[in-house]
Amino acid sequence: MRRLPARVFPGLSSSWAGGLVLAAALAGLVASDVGSDRLLLLNLVLVYSIFALGYDLAFGLGGLLSLGHAAMFGLGAYVLANATLRLGWPFEAALLAAGLAGMLLAAVMGAVALRLSGIFFALVTLAMGQLCAILAGNHLRGFTGGLDGLSGIPRPRLFGIDFSNDRWFLAYNAVVFLLLLVAAARLRASPFGQVVAGIRLNAPRIEQLGWRANRFRAAIFAISGFYAGIAGALLASLLFFVSPQVVEWTTSGDVLIMTVLGGAGTLFGPVLGVAAFELLKDELSRWTDRWYGLLGLIFVLVTIFAPGGIAGLLGAPTRWLSRRRAAAPP
Repeated sequence: MRRLPARVFPGLSSSWAGGLVLAAALAGLVASDVGSDRLLLLNLVLVYSIFALGYDLAFGLGGLLSLGHAAMFGLGAYVLANATLRLGWPFEAALLAAGLAGMLLAAVMGAVALRLSGIFFALVTLAMGQLCAILAGNHLRGFTGGLDGLSGIPRPRLFGIDFSNDRWFLAYNAVVFLLLLVAAARLRASPFGQVVAGIRLNAPRIEQLGWRANRFRAAIFAISGFYAGIAGALLASLLFFVSPQVVEWTTSGDVLIMTVLGGAGTLFGPVLGVAAFELLKDELSRWTDRWYGLLGLIFVLVTIFAPGGIAGLLGAPTRWLSRRRAAAPP
């Protein structure tokens, strides 16, 4: 199959180098003397980076604006909590089950919502996500603990290492994140990923070439749900607690802001967006209780003046040099 232009996957060529640099930086943080509040912040950045990586597969790569990803995120958290607390499953088995549960829910949501497109698709996912939030808070108390939530969720024990310490759990999250980062990079570069990107760019043309566009959209949406389920499970373990708040639509809004802020459609953009979002939230909340409004203003300004997000701004000098070289006489 003919490959799409490389511009469809900005930042992909540097994925391995970026992953190695990130791994070295995280290893240094694990070994260094970082305060407990900063360790918690770094763990949150990694967990939400997994969430944003998966969200961008649907939104940035597939062009699917979802406002219901909080449902998959929350389901992953609840599945891990129930599997470890009530069924006594090993943590890794429960984590995989959480990802598969998120994938299954995404497949069900996609089967309904993909009958529509654009803003109508977004509204249907929002409605289905809010239905899941109502069920979690009021009608599935045996599974979710109701408004009180579930507490005492364990962290993994692997090779004799107890990850209840935030420093070691940062290393655990880093390994999971790097594995999923590499998987996302390979998926974007694969023929499957290129077809999905082509559908986003020109769906009628892809249909004319014999590809079933909605099947590919449904597949990438389900894979995105797998990432969301894993991220939700890790968040529940990080906080030792899960409540219906994680299923609210604001969680979907947050991951959308993170993705756009960092640069949708790029490999590392969502990760940069998560780091910027969490750091801004941490700093702004020290100054005012209305930090969310200020964060929203920053988001609007970035959308207007830097539609490529942080990744686009960082890549601007390279693009400028490339244009200068191309325009220079031989």
